[in-house]
Amino acid sequence: MPGYGLPRGTKGLLPWAWAERRLTQSHNYWLTTTRPDGRPHTMIVWGVWVNGCIYFSTGAGSRKARNLGANPHCIVATEAAAEAVIVEGEAAPVTDDAVVKRAAPFYAKKYKPWTLDPNMGPIFEVRPRVVFGLREKTFKAATRWTFAGS
Repeated sequence: MPGYGLPRGTKGLLPWAWAERRLTQSHNYWLTTTRPDGRPHTMIVWGVWVNGCIYFSTGAGSRKARNLGANPHCIVATEAAAEAVIVEGEAAPVTDDAVVKRAAPFYAKKYKPWTLDPNMGPIFEVRPRVVFGLREKTFKAATRWTFAGS
């Protein structure tokens, strides 16, 4: 993070388990997509972090779904800014029933009585390319994790 005076080494960086805990526990997530004309769009979604991906659903005609249909690049961030986790990645519609069945119990437990239901609208999977962890109390511990394909 050039310009922020952060250390160049890895000493004191946040552990990946810290980020995963926040990704799992966040109740709401900020989803940022891009409109066809390039303007950003941010909205709250419910979602779950399962097996290294974020899963959420939305209405088929929603601005989010239309934006992701034209440009799958997006950002998903946890709700707590003081201990933020920001995921940059690509969203893809989930078409495999086995994937839905794997994520649905986590969603149902978190948002009872709601569940992931493809009949209610598309379900998206966001695979991370880069994840940032920022903890306000220890700002110099800001951490970036990169994933295959980034």
